[in-house]
Amino acid sequence: MTESESLVLELRSNQNKIKLKCSAAAAEEENMSSSSRDSFSSLTPPPPLDWKFSQVFGETTPGEDLQDVDVVSSIGFEKSGDYLAVGDRGGRVVIFQAKHGKHTPNSFLNRNELERLDCAFTTHPEYQYKTEFQSHEPEFDYLKSMEIEEKINRVKWCSTSNGSLFILSTNDKTIKLWKVREKKVKKVREMEHHSVVCSENDLLGEGSFMSELDKPPTTNGYNLDWAEKIAKDTLSSQEVQTKIIHTEEATRANCRKVYAHAHDFNINSISNNSDGETFISSDDLRINLWNLEISDQCFNIIDMKPSNMEDLTEVITVAEFHPIHCNLLAYSSSRGFTRLVDMRQSAICDHSARILQDAECRGSKSFFTELIASISDMKFTYDGQHILTRDYMNLKLWDMRMDSSPVAVFKIHEHLRPKLSDLYNDDSIFDKFECCISGDGLHFATGSYSNNLRIFSHGVGNEEGITIEASKNPNRRSILHSTSRPRRSSLSNMARGFYRQGHENYRSGSNEFSCNLSSKLLHLAWHPTTNFIACASGNSLLMYHA
Repeated sequence: MTESESLVLELRSNQNKIKLKCSAAAAEEENMSSSSRDSFSSLTPPPPLDWKFSQVFGETTPGEDLQDVDVVSSIGFEKSGDYLAVGDRGGRVVIFQAKHGKHTPNSFLNRNELERLDCAFTTHPEYQYKTEFQSHEPEFDYLKSMEIEEKINRVKWCSTSNGSLFILSTNDKTIKLWKVREKKVKKVREMEHHSVVCSENDLLGEGSFMSELDKPPTTNGYNLDWAEKIAKDTLSSQEVQTKIIHTEEATRANCRKVYAHAHDFNINSISNNSDGETFISSDDLRINLWNLEISDQCFNIIDMKPSNMEDLTEVITVAEFHPIHCNLLAYSSSRGFTRLVDMRQSAICDHSARILQDAECRGSKSFFTELIASISDMKFTYDGQHILTRDYMNLKLWDMRMDSSPVAVFKIHEHLRPKLSDLYNDDSIFDKFECCISGDGLHFATGSYSNNLRIFSHGVGNEEGITIEASKNPNRRSILHSTSRPRRSSLSNMARGFYRQGHENYRSGSNEFSCNLSSKLLHLAWHPTTNFIACASGNSLLMYHA
């Protein structure tokens, strides 16, 4: 074999090796792409969580009357989880801080302190009261002859690069931006005051001072100047006799911006954009885009108001920005639709890019079909790939790339389906339950009646999930009671209007329920970085960790 023939054979051998490597790489890439198309099914199922009671704030003692202004109406964690904001129906915002939230940088700590902090960080966080402020006051709209409640509908923390704490709070009509900051306050103790001791040439004591003032002033007024000098010296001598006890940090909240007069209907949600500069606010028919620095101007990006209000078929229930892409947002409606829109397509985003709708809901319909399909809350996972929605009956997990059906459905109130007519007459069918999602996107939680906290994990356990009664003593049983009670609807009157028209009251044979409808867990939030849930029952804030 010649040298040229051996080179040809070697080249062919190398080419065959390259082809084999390329085919292997292509096969591996195909496997990776196929697995990524079904990310949730390919993930290793998370271990089941063991939930335990952690803390409670504002617990009501037996026999104590619950004031309506003290009922919690909104909960929100700051992105690091170091702070927790709670709004109530009295227009107040209460802020809690994790005890390990702020500490000295690690470079200034010794070994024992580092070990102590490491132990604290591996366990669940513990919160303490930090401050509170009155965010909104009751108002009256004289043009519409309508009272505006002070109730806080939503609280949202703003992301900042310098570590400052900014929070957005809203009632039905007005949004406010607050800055929460700490001031160092010196506490002093006043010592016993004594008369000033001066030289023999100065007039001392109160009698001498007054007698000198009684003297007629000279042409140059020297004695008046002298009196002012003595007064200053007396003040300085008293200041010397005060002692600083200690210096402490006092937290204050200052209102920086007020975003008002932009919504004709009640605001139901606000959401911060990932760009840190803008946010959206939504009411029943419109969604407005705001710049945090401009309070007197906003842009209407979605308008669902028909030319004739009799043609109204659905209202907006919640809107949320995508956690990563600043141009994407989603909003849900009372018909059970979740629409994804891209603000780059047009200035008015009425034409949605994608509609998430459960195919099973397109079959036969009854009067209650749209009522129970109304989405009360919606959350993105932190990676922005999935959306969690909550309607009256179910908790649904959606993949943004698959709009025909949800990835998973967790049943919450299926046992109440035979009682929908009684729930409708009682207005309980309009209760708006919130939902939350863990930082890893694998666990979900929502509330129910009898103060029950429902927690689910994708791919772990049965469809029932975990049920915890939100109380300091979770073994306590709820008491059954009749549902005939006067209450205010949680859905706006305008939204309820077209459901009520032309329909008489429905009644079933019995109005006894297997749950307590007067005690409901509507508001909750999941810690951004750890398995820790804060939920509200009445005026009580309860916390659980796993």
